[in-house]
Amino acid sequence: METALTVHRLQFAFTITYHYLFPQLTMGLALLIVIMKALALRKNDEFYHRSARFWAKIFAINFAMGVVTGIPMEFQFGTNWARFSTFAGGIIGQTLAMEGVFAFFLESSFLGLFLFGEKRLGPRGHFLAALMVFIGSWLSGYFIIVTNAWMQHPVGYEIDAQGRVHLVDFWAFLLNPWAFWQYWHTMLGAVVTSSFVVAAVGAFYKLTGRNEIYADRFLRLGLMTAALASVLVAFPTGDMQGKNVARYQPVTLAAMEGLFETKEGAELILIGQPDMENLRIDNPIHIPKLLSFLTYHRWEAEVKGLDAFPREDWPDNIPLLYYAYHIMVGLGTIFIAVTALGLFLWWRKSLSHSRWYLWILMLSFPFPYIANTAGWLTAELGRQPWLVYGLLRTAEGASPEVSGGNALFTLIGFMGIYAALSLLFVFLVMREVMHGPDPVQQAAIPKDRS
Repeated sequence: METALTVHRLQFAFTITYHYLFPQLTMGLALLIVIMKALALRKNDEFYHRSARFWAKIFAINFAMGVVTGIPMEFQFGTNWARFSTFAGGIIGQTLAMEGVFAFFLESSFLGLFLFGEKRLGPRGHFLAALMVFIGSWLSGYFIIVTNAWMQHPVGYEIDAQGRVHLVDFWAFLLNPWAFWQYWHTMLGAVVTSSFVVAAVGAFYKLTGRNEIYADRFLRLGLMTAALASVLVAFPTGDMQGKNVARYQPVTLAAMEGLFETKEGAELILIGQPDMENLRIDNPIHIPKLLSFLTYHRWEAEVKGLDAFPREDWPDNIPLLYYAYHIMVGLGTIFIAVTALGLFLWWRKSLSHSRWYLWILMLSFPFPYIANTAGWLTAELGRQPWLVYGLLRTAEGASPEVSGGNALFTLIGFMGIYAALSLLFVFLVMREVMHGPDPVQQAAIPKDRS
């Protein structure tokens, strides 16, 4: 059973990690496309109209991939995690159904209008379609986050005589205090991803000398939104989500920070290696008392270490949790630095001529994907060994009738199928990027010298 549980966890981890590569770009692009359409209307700028059409094509490819890779996860609740579904289906089914019935249909319906109905809708109607796609996309994100937030911090429920949970307070569930900051942290992380992608395409066009009118717009919009979103991901959303962890999951905070002993005036460890045999951090570089201040706004505040909790309640894989958290925070800091440098070069009107920086920007676009993945690893590894925190352990939620061999067979199948889908996705996106936005007569338009 232990082997089967491990494979069940690996399968879900693989499918959900791969799936989230796509929604984070579509959710972020939905906002950027609305901004492009708003700028087009305000400035009467045809180039922004065409920019929005161009990115809508990439949005549609990502959207399709997200749908295809999202469906298997829904089935895994019944195939791999039947006891979890029996236990909590009456609650998580609420928001999963709302996401499909309300948000998904809203987003997909208006995406069709946006892609194929521009001539009939007119400029303002086309902007409204883009806005509805954005609302549907971000509403979908909220329903999914609320579902995960209930697993992190269950509220508004009761347990019946059969040991199943039932929803007794819908609004407490929908307005879970864990969900608010988790939602904004997640959505802003998606904006960081899409902004870096837009800026990277602009840098690619600049470096190759093509589509320079669009390149300037992609660089400006991508850098501005990436800089703002990167700061907001760190503060206040990341800071407040960290305080949620400290309040509701203190053992998770201790594992994330590599704090093995309860301390007053706890240090913030910037880098080091967890030693699980000796329960310490090797080669630490730390800032004294900063963890206490960041967590409780007092330099001498006590922060509980792992020694304050039973060993069976510690996260299952503390080294991976520790590294995932520090990768997320480290990359987030780098994003702030990279975008601040880009804005400085733009202010100095040397952005277009700084080829060294354009190379950095173009090659940076994979790193927000890594940071977002590390962030979700932090959230999910931190919740372990619980499926529903404090109520249902992960070992109690798996399907007892599905063997490890069956789960491994389907995991290998998913890997093969997703490898083929990856090749198709890269081909379709690169074809759109190489084709570029709609051809225009650029000769009569003065180039932006920023």
